[in-house]
Amino acid sequence: MKRLKIFRLIVLISACFSISCSAQTVVPYTDPNIHYMGRIGTKDDAAELTWTASSAIINFDGTSAKATLQDDTGFDFVTVVVDGKVVNTIQVKNYKKEYVLVTGLPKSPHKLELFKRTEYEMGRLLFYKFTLDADAKVLPPPVYKHRIEFYGNSITCGYAIEDLEGKDRGSYEFENGYKSYANLTARHFNADYYCIAKSGIGVTVSWFPYVMPEIYDRTYAMDPTQLWDFKKYTPEVVVVNLFQNDAWIVLQPDNPNFKARFGNTPPTPEFIVNAYQKFIGNIRSKYPNAKIICALGAMDATKKGSPWPGYIEKAVDNMRDKGIYTHFFPYKETGGHPSEKEHKVMAADLIKFIEKKMKW
Repeated sequence: MKRLKIFRLIVLISACFSISCSAQTVVPYTDPNIHYMGRIGTKDDAAELTWTASSAIINFDGTSAKATLQDDTGFDFVTVVVDGKVVNTIQVKNYKKEYVLVTGLPKSPHKLELFKRTEYEMGRLLFYKFTLDADAKVLPPPVYKHRIEFYGNSITCGYAIEDLEGKDRGSYEFENGYKSYANLTARHFNADYYCIAKSGIGVTVSWFPYVMPEIYDRTYAMDPTQLWDFKKYTPEVVVVNLFQNDAWIVLQPDNPNFKARFGNTPPTPEFIVNAYQKFIGNIRSKYPNAKIICALGAMDATKKGSPWPGYIEKAVDNMRDKGIYTHFFPYKETGGHPSEKEHKVMAADLIKFIEKKMKW
């Protein structure tokens, strides 16, 4: 009799657990009501987020949300944004796991965003599903007013922005693309935002063997077999903020990447201008009607006396394209990468320029 009671208790607990587990609203990664921002691929039974600022966004009427995630390194950080406010930050483990994103919301419509704040070198993030309350209702996906795409380096990635000790450390725990000037600008305009950026990358030379013109058209930066379909997303404005790394490396003839690209002879201004012009021409060929902003800064590539803004101006002049502009962020007059405060200054500067030129 005692064993029978124990058995019945186990069955009752199991039944309750099953009811509890099933009493949820599951939204798989394939649900059309999920809006993906950034170049997103798929792997097995999940969406794969690699680039900085790649996001999975959902509108729902409910009080809480979870997500099932996995990272290939365990280094990626995800910022959770609800109704425009950061509510959580998660370092995703390198195994499949369900994470509580937010709880205790008022029973009303909400917009929730999973924002990958770390760049592709930090890790590949697999997103499997959202899990909402049992009585939650999935709402139509958000609608954005504008579309902006950025091509950039560590500045655009938000490198070292969380290093509050000022040591300019760029490892995963100190990087935050959510606080980058690019993301701040996109959010100001309520823009669907794509970000193709990598710390250390250049147009003619990088701190590693590849350069932006060699990877800009890929779904995954390190996979040349999967090219991005540019018809999937057409920005109104493209912002290119590159050349900071070129400006350093072309002065280092002993650098192995200098040698691999240039041998023993530094590149001429003509070579640099032509390389930049060709890259912008490639972007123009993908987006014939977009406005392109050739930007630079706010680190020492725009310091007084720097030739690099002039290279960009020359390249743009050569193209004779009224839809291509130049815009240079003033040198921030401090060492290292931009701080959160300096990113805000950059964003305000770029927002003002876009408002003037695009009439937004």
